[in-house]
Amino acid sequence: MAKTIDTYDAAIDFLYSRINYERVDSRAYSTSDFKLDRMKMLLALLDNPHERFPAVHVAGTKGKGSTCTMIASVMAAAGHKVGLYISPHISAFEERMTVNGVRPSPTQLVELVRRLLPAVTEMDSLSGQMQPTYFELATALAWLYFAESQADFVVLETGLGGRLDSTSVCCPRVCVITNVSRDHTQILGSTIRQIAWEKGGIIKPGVPLVCGITQPDALELIEQLCRERQSRMVLLNRNMKVVSRRLNNVAAADTSPVFSSLKQPNSFVDLQIDDETWTDIPVALRGTHQATNTVLAFAAIQELRSQGWNIDDAAIRTGLANVEWPARVEVVAQNPIVIVDAAHNWESARALIGTLKEDFAPTRRILIFAATRDKDVAGLLRQMIPAFDTVILTRYLDNPRSVPVEELQSTIHAISNRQVHTADTPTRAWQIASRLAKPTDLIAITGSFFLVAELRDLVIEQAEANAAGTALKS
Repeated sequence: MAKTIDTYDAAIDFLYSRINYERVDSRAYSTSDFKLDRMKMLLALLDNPHERFPAVHVAGTKGKGSTCTMIASVMAAAGHKVGLYISPHISAFEERMTVNGVRPSPTQLVELVRRLLPAVTEMDSLSGQMQPTYFELATALAWLYFAESQADFVVLETGLGGRLDSTSVCCPRVCVITNVSRDHTQILGSTIRQIAWEKGGIIKPGVPLVCGITQPDALELIEQLCRERQSRMVLLNRNMKVVSRRLNNVAAADTSPVFSSLKQPNSFVDLQIDDETWTDIPVALRGTHQATNTVLAFAAIQELRSQGWNIDDAAIRTGLANVEWPARVEVVAQNPIVIVDAAHNWESARALIGTLKEDFAPTRRILIFAATRDKDVAGLLRQMIPAFDTVILTRYLDNPRSVPVEELQSTIHAISNRQVHTADTPTRAWQIASRLAKPTDLIAITGSFFLVAELRDLVIEQAEANAAGTALKS
């Protein structure tokens, strides 16, 4: 353990030195490595900051981050001071914890990590796997930051599963499960029902559940858990539904690298919750799947309103219209259009491909793809390959879980006769795509959060530089 932490780099190095399951192949660990007792002890040594905050707790295979961001944005628009905890980050560790969109400064982060050290030192001396992990320390840091910032409400995204996730010690007023599909199967189970059991672990006695699950086996289990815990369920397509969705043509036409399109909602939806219909609700994020995330967020907000939280109708519309959530079908450049998306499982890949077909004009499409070892790489590529005219395979560098390019190439050869380009680094893949692309083409960078993290800032910087150069010439 570091004796002193005086700089931001030292603080980050200390956190990254801990056991980090985001950087370990999931085949190397199991649910026995996740201990809520460890998280509870860590927070107790920090004077239990998590007990001070009412929360919305969100789990799910897909869409949980978007749903969290929507809820937090609405609560902030209603005048509340809202802590938001998400994972993983894209560019900087502090992205994981914000209060009304503001993350800790480097100086604040150093001080927060220093506050952790006595507790970590004490726990590191214990036996029985009681040494706090990277994710547990990140979660504890978020609670400390929320307390220091005097937040009055928090929204939390689970990291993995739910039942044993470090966020599960929160005090929720509403819980949300967006959906379940096969992901992290080595940890959460190989069947939808097993995965639902892990996600359903966030359900607390007497706390209402907003549920987007549709598979009968999974839904049966979740309903059973709700009965046992006396938690009322608000269910998609029973108590709430998306009535209709229509694109906002103004937003769809604007793909400026200056991001002005984000100020215009991508679409509008009509929603029904119980017997009440809400029309022309703005959805800032791209994709039909975001309509479902919107109705889940809306239902969670309605639950909070019924509990006495002050959230007026205008705040709901303003908050949803102002949502910004990077790496979710995010347009970061034009001429050619460049999209970054963190699709890394079957459902998210399907959503990405559907959105490309729906939101963007037919054009030649180029894919930059990298993947993570414990994912269904063949399944991802089976979906991706037919949707793109050119495929560039690469390997992200900043995480040991990346699949070597040669393995990706072998996987493609086993399922397709497509010819592909290969690049040993993400930067090289971007250079190849930039050379091949015409101004009317579309480039999609996807397959992993880690690939997006390594290329997103580079693409944005180049787009902004090109835009500035064009402005000077004119």
